[in-house]
Amino acid sequence: MTRLSVNINKIATLRNARGGNIPNVLDAAINCERFGAEGITVHPRPDERHIRYQDVYDIKPIITTEFNIEGYPSQEFIKLVLKVKPDQVTLVPDPPDALTSNAGWDTIKNKEFLKEIIAKFHSENIRTSIFIETDSELIKNAAETGTDRVELYTEPYAENYSSNKELAIEPFIKAAEIANTVGLGINAGHDLNLDNLKYFNQNIPGLLEVSIGHALISDALYLGLENTVQLYLRELK
Repeated sequence: MTRLSVNINKIATLRNARGGNIPNVLDAAINCERFGAEGITVHPRPDERHIRYQDVYDIKPIITTEFNIEGYPSQEFIKLVLKVKPDQVTLVPDPPDALTSNAGWDTIKNKEFLKEIIAKFHSENIRTSIFIETDSELIKNAAETGTDRVELYTEPYAENYSSNKELAIEPFIKAAEIANTVGLGINAGHDLNLDNLKYFNQNIPGLLEVSIGHALISDALYLGLENTVQLYLRELK
């Protein structure tokens, strides 16, 4: 079964809006695990507008499932990852002021840059994943960076799912087939939700993990966190 990693950034966004420690990010991580999530994802940004660097340090020792840290590989981010030693680091090409991740890596132009960074993480036995779009050449070049996995950027799929799901999924199937051929594991994330997740999971060969935050936490406001995590897990069975 494809693993569900819950991105808890939005819990931190709500906390930061008021100050203090409500809702408690650490409790959220523990509860997501307790309710069945098989991983916790965080994406600290330089301005710490949601997850703070200290949150990352605090979360690592209290969770027992997979810990995935996403982010742009600045020197500060690299230092954080090497200290925390998560199970997985997902590299995204976001500039510091990006509202959310909205593009994948150009693995041709950035190949040497990525190779150097990935080698650092591998030296500490940290699995790496590269956030990427469905372009076949970019995926083939991703394999040459030494990364273990790619995370397919799924916003285009989500945007087109309601109008033509077969057409929306087609480039992702092709991308997954190429990734499988060149020996890359496949993750996915961005705008996957209870409407489109099952179809995506059923049609992507070798899908190992989905990282879901905004939609899942939003659903939890109406449905409760435990029920919501269970509903997402059900879509992945």
